[in-house]
Amino acid sequence: MTWQTVRWTAEQVLSLAPDEASRKAGNKLGGAGPWSGAGCSASGAVWGLCKGSGSKPYRTVVDLTGPAFSCSCPSRKFPCKHALGLLLLWSGDERAVGAGEPPEWAGQWLADRAARAERRKETGGTGAAAPADPEAARKRAERRAARVGAGVEELEQRLTDLLRGGLAGQEQAGYGAWEETAARMVDAQAPGLAARVRELGTVPSSGPGWPARMLEECALLHLLDRAWLGVPALPAALAATVRSRVGLPAGPEREAVADSWLVSAQYDTASPDGRLTTRRIWLQGLGGGRPALLLDFGPPGRPPQLALPVGRVITAELGFHPGGGRLRADLGELSGAPLPAAGPPQGVDVGAALDRYGAALREDPWLDSWPVVLEAVIPVPATDGRWQLADADGKSALPMSVGGRSSAGRWQLAALSGGGPLTVFGECGHTGFTPLTAWRPGSTEAVPLG
Repeated sequence: MTWQTVRWTAEQVLSLAPDEASRKAGNKLGGAGPWSGAGCSASGAVWGLCKGSGSKPYRTVVDLTGPAFSCSCPSRKFPCKHALGLLLLWSGDERAVGAGEPPEWAGQWLADRAARAERRKETGGTGAAAPADPEAARKRAERRAARVGAGVEELEQRLTDLLRGGLAGQEQAGYGAWEETAARMVDAQAPGLAARVRELGTVPSSGPGWPARMLEECALLHLLDRAWLGVPALPAALAATVRSRVGLPAGPEREAVADSWLVSAQYDTASPDGRLTTRRIWLQGLGGGRPALLLDFGPPGRPPQLALPVGRVITAELGFHPGGGRLRADLGELSGAPLPAAGPPQGVDVGAALDRYGAALREDPWLDSWPVVLEAVIPVPATDGRWQLADADGKSALPMSVGGRSSAGRWQLAALSGGGPLTVFGECGHTGFTPLTAWRPGSTEAVPLG
């Protein structure tokens, strides 16, 4: 089967969009009107010329095996609206984007990508960097550990003062003091602690019930502090989790796992200060069943570059980081273009989903959620105004989390379900289940939610 016979759906193309504005702009360019010279190749490339406001059309090319994108437009978004429009045209109109050989400008970009990939293979992905000095690295690690330890002691004193004085005044105290504490954690080279402190500072303005939530967050932060101070005595796996939660970079060691991976979900979140965009891409191993989380980051004004089509299958080797539930992974080279899945992933019932989340918490007490595929569940409204995902037999139900993606996705789920059972992928956590992707009954196509 060649890639031309398995073109992506419009939903899968739009799941690559960095934001809602790009989705709308890409949709407008998804027809043949502004395009000329469009084509595709058996190697997994799509190209075309898009008429813009200037005298010269924009040159747009997509390598589906990445996927990777190039466009001569000035946009800093990846993919830009022209790449999205080209893929929509390719997915929906085979006559407008027929098979052929790429023009010179597209072929040169594709050849350069292939050459860079070959160099990475030859160097093992390390490039030409000189070998690290083990003794110097050890001394740097010791100095950083000392700075982190000092920051942890300071944070413990801050939490002690907070609890002695009580939480009642936190709504009036404002966010400034917590931002100052977070900056102190950055100075101590503990960015993980800084992020948790910033989140803690937003709790007093989060609505009814905030004192209980703040006390819970203080307890988890205290637990992390104490774990860091006693990290030498912890089991290796838990110690790696503590280091990753504090914010220390993982070492070069990676657990290599080769498999075919279903792209289960992709979404972006912004940091509390709006300075960083984090893209989360969930994968599910079809052979071994292992979940994986790919992270990519975008600085101010620029979204992350890594994008994969939700519902497609990629073949690649992933390098898993130690600690943190062993979910975080680095993406290696893809073997060919993403292909359609044979059907929805195999799922579990509500009881098994909770068991999996509980088992993950034993390894990582600071885990917010765990990726789960729920099989044969029906979205139903609950008496308290929240929604639930109930097993088809009606024996168990899992509440959906409130706000954010859950609020946007519950009506999509209800429409897709029509009162019947669905397969739903999402994050199962202490606030409930956040649905991210669903499969209609009898359909193999994934529908991103939210």
